[in-house]
Amino acid sequence: MVTLDSTQYAAAPAAAPAAPRAAAPAAAPSSSATAAASPTTIDLAGQDVRVVNAAVQAAEDGTRWSIQHPAGKHNVAVGISSAIDVTIDGHVGYYAAGMHQRGAVTINGNAGVGLAENIMSGTVHVTGDASQSAAATGHGGLVVIDGNAGARCGISMKGVDIVVGGSIGHMSAFMAQAGRLVVCGDAGEALGDSIYETRIYVQGAVESLGADCIEKPMREEHLAELAELLVAAGRDDDPAAFKRYGSARKLYHFNVDNAY
Repeated sequence: MVTLDSTQYAAAPAAAPAAPRAAAPAAAPSSSATAAASPTTIDLAGQDVRVVNAAVQAAEDGTRWSIQHPAGKHNVAVGISSAIDVTIDGHVGYYAAGMHQRGAVTINGNAGVGLAENIMSGTVHVTGDASQSAAATGHGGLVVIDGNAGARCGISMKGVDIVVGGSIGHMSAFMAQAGRLVVCGDAGEALGDSIYETRIYVQGAVESLGADCIEKPMREEHLAELAELLVAAGRDDDPAAFKRYGSARKLYHFNVDNAY
């Protein structure tokens, strides 16, 4: 368990130019590679979230981090741009793993509003439930929610893949532009309202479809991509049990009949 110092990750002043010197001999192999296999553990209780985030944002590729006692704090593990593995043991608040770019974040608990907002790449996995607007505006990567997701899941998604093991709330995939949303449970009302080209797969019941969202046929290509997404999310659901929904493409062009 480490305690982080807020000055540890502050920018250091520029050093004076060093005098030229002969190249040093190659260092002997270090045992630090073995130590890197063990995660760096941080107890978030009593520590500033900004300091913890600065630490993981500055982490080197291939390292592992364990964050303990998040206690519902907001903005945990945001802006990660290295190929690292972060595990958070406990519930998190708003905007956890937001602006995620690389690596993997696993949350062993529930997540508040705005989980993985604007994710670009990498993986974010929640073993519990997620509140509203999960993966909103996400451009890429994979977001896996083992439990349920609240309203507006995948709102304005732009390429992210989302797999929800349970059900989702109303207005999910509103104005969804690209990517795939997989729902292994049920979907609330107004699913896919004003949708563009996102593909939605739902195994359970859909309360209602939003404007310009329709059921579409499941062809072999869709069964294949759905199977890949389910495997990536660690699920064994049968792709043939799902229905596909997408845009009717009737809102793409101005209709003079709608003018006043």
